[in-house]
Amino acid sequence: MRKFLYLLGIIVTLLFLVKNSYAQNMIQIKGSDTMVNLGQAWAESFMKKHPEAFIAVTGGGSGTGIASLLNKTCDIAECSRKMKQKEIELAHKKGINPVEFTVALDGLAVVVHPANPVDKLTIDQLADIFTGKITNWKEFGGKDSKIVILSREVNSGTHVYFKEHVLRRNNPNNKDEFAHSALLMPSSQAIADEVSGNPQAIGYYGMGYISPSQKAVVVAKDNNSPYVLPTIENVVDGKYAVSRPLFIYTDGVPQGVVKEFLDFVLSDEGQKIVLDIDFVPVKPVKE
Repeated sequence: MRKFLYLLGIIVTLLFLVKNSYAQNMIQIKGSDTMVNLGQAWAESFMKKHPEAFIAVTGGGSGTGIASLLNKTCDIAECSRKMKQKEIELAHKKGINPVEFTVALDGLAVVVHPANPVDKLTIDQLADIFTGKITNWKEFGGKDSKIVILSREVNSGTHVYFKEHVLRRNNPNNKDEFAHSALLMPSSQAIADEVSGNPQAIGYYGMGYISPSQKAVVVAKDNNSPYVLPTIENVVDGKYAVSRPLFIYTDGVPQGVVKEFLDFVLSDEGQKIVLDIDFVPVKPVKE
């Protein structure tokens, strides 16, 4: 019996050590649907270099990622918007110290069905469409048909960014909202799929989702500005009107495997992955 208990003790100790080692090398990443494919690509490449690590990446929206960080159910929150002041204050009350890292840049593409003859719009025209002030494509030289508005859900950082920078034109006193008729879609891919099958639809998503099944509209800041496509070059140069930084948030300064992962994300190799996924690196990438 004494020998049995001794062996059992060794087994329990080994299991504890294995479990503890596994936990130390595991990273939970949650948040932005815009960034989920990018996060998965980073994770896959990192795990090839570090087979002892395990990284789980899930979307759900920037708000979901921030809530998970505050609830200590993730190690990294991917966000397509900055944390709000009230979120930071709530984090501090919970003993969480959010640290922000800019890891990529993104242009938000406005997309329509390829058969839609409308191919260029100003920011003011986009605001009129998405607030429901103009409801027929013929107002922009298109067919006499109803405009079907597609938006991300309110929990999405993409939704928040588009509302603040397009609908409200960066004016904090502007309280414009999306039209009540807007269809709230659960993901960027859902918007892409709906636009692909609906000639009346218009939506927006991170430019990494652009495919031949949708047509990206060229956008101008105003009537006196040039119309610009959402491309990497135009986002880097600041020419494209609807662009933004993408963030990672951690609780405090990253340590251990989380720090190693973030160092990888910001390395040349990690930033080349940003390019491969059709986002824009935060620094020049060496060939």
